[in-house]
Amino acid sequence: MPAVAQGPADVRINEVESSGGSPGDWVELANIGSAAVDISGWVVKDNDNSHVFTVASGTSLAAGGHLVLDVDPVFGLGSSDSVRLYQPGGTTLVDSYTWTSHASTTYGRCPDGTGSFTTTASSTRGAANACPPAAWPGGSAVSVADDANVFGTNLSGLSFQSSSVLWAVKNGPGTLYRLVPNGAKWQPDTTGGWSAGKALHYAGGTGDPDAEGVVTTPDGVIVSTERDNNNSNVSSLKVLRYDASSTATSLNATAEWNLTADLPSVAANSGLEAVSWIPDSYLTAHGFHDEHTNTAYDPAAYSGHGSGLYFVGLEANGTVYAYALNQSGGGYTRIATVASGFAAVMDLEYEPATGHLWAECDDTCQGRTATLDINAAGRLAGTAVYARPTGMSNYNNEGFAIAPPGTCSAGHKPVVWSDDDNDSSHALRSGTLTCTS
Repeated sequence: MPAVAQGPADVRINEVESSGGSPGDWVELANIGSAAVDISGWVVKDNDNSHVFTVASGTSLAAGGHLVLDVDPVFGLGSSDSVRLYQPGGTTLVDSYTWTSHASTTYGRCPDGTGSFTTTASSTRGAANACPPAAWPGGSAVSVADDANVFGTNLSGLSFQSSSVLWAVKNGPGTLYRLVPNGAKWQPDTTGGWSAGKALHYAGGTGDPDAEGVVTTPDGVIVSTERDNNNSNVSSLKVLRYDASSTATSLNATAEWNLTADLPSVAANSGLEAVSWIPDSYLTAHGFHDEHTNTAYDPAAYSGHGSGLYFVGLEANGTVYAYALNQSGGGYTRIATVASGFAAVMDLEYEPATGHLWAECDDTCQGRTATLDINAAGRLAGTAVYARPTGMSNYNNEGFAIAPPGTCSAGHKPVVWSDDDNDSSHALRSGTLTCTS
């Protein structure tokens, strides 16, 4: 996509090194928008108007990208100083940040690109910020939530349908599970042919979809996939719909949306890890911005899409993409592109009680989660990053689900994680999250 002159509000000062040594002081910019921005001739100043760094002609900042500007030797940044970013000419201010002492590492936005400035956990020149997480907003205790070796490895996405039904998918072989409570644990439903889960196939009954994410919606059970396990070296970024009321022992997709051409090219095992769904009623009430039309999102503009938008997470770049999916199958329109703040996103979970869209990262991010919320401009943006509960080891958790609001007890509601590696012979663990009205 060529660079465009529009979108200056999408360009942010993202990280600042004021005591850099070699190669000296630098300022990192981030583009949180959905299109590249031509920043030729843009100007960076410190707190002295005579100190002017001008961005070279032909410089473009890619959508979701990071760009480092080495302001040395034009000027250095002091222990008490500012960085100010202007459009060409140096009079129209785009963004700024002021500090009163050098950071022990760097100053950076947390979550990356969207949050407030804080002292980062480490310098990440030209990459997503290393943000120190807040404490997990729930109980510290975590318990095993399945019997030993029920699922084995490869259990991935999770989604509550109700307090008594939890859906799970396995990515190899592609399998859908309907889970029900067994005391404090979850087990496969022994009725309806679900006792060993049901094998998943593409429409027409072929293939073995690498099922990574799952969400239950008014449209059906929706699964996000990376590839066909029968052709595992080829990326195939598809969203599939299944009729979970079927009594068949295996399930064929009743609709599929191939998003491969619309998304960045990625390795075969770095594709659509996550999927969630947000109702139109919430999106319109909060002025969600439609990047396709560059206006407020209007559900009536997307005939046949159902009653909400689907949000998918790409493992390769940690980016979340919102789509209107035509429920007759095949047709789609991208509505928004959102930075999760993580280098990779493994699951997404919409929490109706708060309006948060939770993004989960696995052990590569120390099991952290982030919340994304619709801001005053109608954009989904990061609002917080949380550490995993102190009672949980750094497992390869690829699934994360929050129980419905009606499950609140003593100010907490259940949450469940799925561990792709089946550590210590268990793939499910449960904890709690503070209930918020």
